[in-house]
Amino acid sequence: MRIGIQASYSGGFTETAAEIRDLEAAGLDVVMCAEVYTFDAVSQLGYLAAVTETVELMSGILPIYSRTPALTAMTAAGLDFVSGGRFTLGLGASGPQVIEGWHGLPYDAPLQRTREVVEICRQVWRRERLVHDGPKYTVPLPADQGTGLGKPLKLINTPVRERIPVLLAAIGPKNVELAAEIAEKWEPIFFHPERAADVWGAPLAAGKAKRDPTLGELDVVVGVPVAIGGNVDHLLEAVRPGVALYVGGMGAKGRNFYNDLARRYGYEAEAEAIQELYLAGRKDEAAAAVPEELVRATSLIGPESYVAERIAAFAEAGVTTINVQPMDDSRKGRLRTVETMRRLAG
Repeated sequence: MRIGIQASYSGGFTETAAEIRDLEAAGLDVVMCAEVYTFDAVSQLGYLAAVTETVELMSGILPIYSRTPALTAMTAAGLDFVSGGRFTLGLGASGPQVIEGWHGLPYDAPLQRTREVVEICRQVWRRERLVHDGPKYTVPLPADQGTGLGKPLKLINTPVRERIPVLLAAIGPKNVELAAEIAEKWEPIFFHPERAADVWGAPLAAGKAKRDPTLGELDVVVGVPVAIGGNVDHLLEAVRPGVALYVGGMGAKGRNFYNDLARRYGYEAEAEAIQELYLAGRKDEAAAAVPEELVRATSLIGPESYVAERIAAFAEAGVTTINVQPMDDSRKGRLRTVETMRRLAG
């Protein structure tokens, strides 16, 4: 089991980078940088590449809509170069609120776009002349859509690797099937070890049946709130608002992927209540409506013996990388959490 962490995108990044160096020395395997509608992830990943030595750097995630496929490929190749082959390209569709509200682009055909972006990236990394004719992307641009001067080009530099690992963030059945088919890594959210197979087992199996064997086994990367100790149960309450935000507020009525996931887990009535309360502005009540069983199952909060048992449960359910979300808000506490997780995960 590998141990990762999400780099904070609030506060001073210089301090965050210094802390990641300490965590790297303590055995941290992976650091992810998010890109929502804050500072971009690429500049932060480049900074981390310069000040770290062994930790894997991962975008978590770059929205597929916000860059052209070729720029995405160039960016990944550049980050892999400056990090000495330590970069993983994390991609995801994000959602219409961000893509249309922030980037001003239509949120259309996320599955097809994802497939084509990955295909184009791998073609670029192989230094082939870029020619792609797909439903969503045509490169070079057809003559009747531009000046007619476009011609197939290939990446000038030779990448460190011609196969940079790709992670796809996905929770819907078709998205998960696509991740299992074409990506090296998959990142779900709110992973419930005891119910994951019921929700994602069939899509994973369908995707793996079409998977290229050269991709290797699918690395499953899961973010988990973590607090380890004898008197930490009260921190379960601190997890509820985040779950309520996603299940209740990340999307509109009838168009919320996280609400759909809660329903597929078997929490239909609870998901309905959480969304109704959240969209009505009653956020505290929405948080209180989050089922305790869901909070406990998707967290690692408790004494060492309990956390060790739950790590084993995540591993049994197929998780290979736990992306730690430490509940201790001190630098010393986060270091202690990573050290303990490294020991318990073996």
